[in-house]
Amino acid sequence: MSSALSREYQRLGAAETTRTLAYVRLRRAVHNLIDSGVLQPGQALPSERDLCTQLSLSRVTVRRALSGLVESGLLTQRHGAGSFVAERIQRSFSRLTSFTDDLRERGLNPRSEFFERSVGEVTPEEAMALNLSPGSGVIRFHRVRYGGDAPLAVERTLVPHALLPDPLSVIDSLYEALQPHGHRPVRALQHLRAVALDAETARLLNLPAGSPGLLIERRAFLADGRVVESTRSFYRGDAYDFVAELHSD
Repeated sequence: MSSALSREYQRLGAAETTRTLAYVRLRRAVHNLIDSGVLQPGQALPSERDLCTQLSLSRVTVRRALSGLVESGLLTQRHGAGSFVAERIQRSFSRLTSFTDDLRERGLNPRSEFFERSVGEVTPEEAMALNLSPGSGVIRFHRVRYGGDAPLAVERTLVPHALLPDPLSVIDSLYEALQPHGHRPVRALQHLRAVALDAETARLLNLPAGSPGLLIERRAFLADGRVVESTRSFYRGDAYDFVAELHSD
């Protein structure tokens, strides 16, 4: 892997028509090797000292390149162990699962930082999204979803108050909080599109404004057809793969 990184670093240098800062070139080289599959999730990078020696770079340059890759979610650093390629999280479009379930299946520790868990009266737009009558109660959630220490998604969720009496019952998984009331959804409609993250969303995800992201809009339903959830989620584009299994007729 060290030789592959050295070759990619030198290739980028030879291909450039203008001089690029060394830390930017190293960052691009690592990024390219991750995208091409040469560097696999969980794989360790050479130590900072080895990178300095192999690429004839200063410790400050190498450290700056690696810290940028950590901030963008491509690498993780473990104290005393070094830098590793971050695990990408796969979410399937063929199963109705929660964010919490997905992370637990991959051995990650899900948690949430809430900015809002409130009860109010539906607005006209919220009433349309949830198929509620004017004057109905609605619970509003706004939170950042984490896998361990890494922020992975920013969510805004609406739930009919009649289906979830206490918003504080949601600690991590909304679906787990709905389960005791018999209101866990059985199907959902999802729309996904690529977006450039606005400044506030990017800040919450520790990314530069304009970074690539994925917007998923989900409406989830009970067996009797009632809408139990309307969620807009902004995911880091560098941390997620969405997978759909397709069959011919």
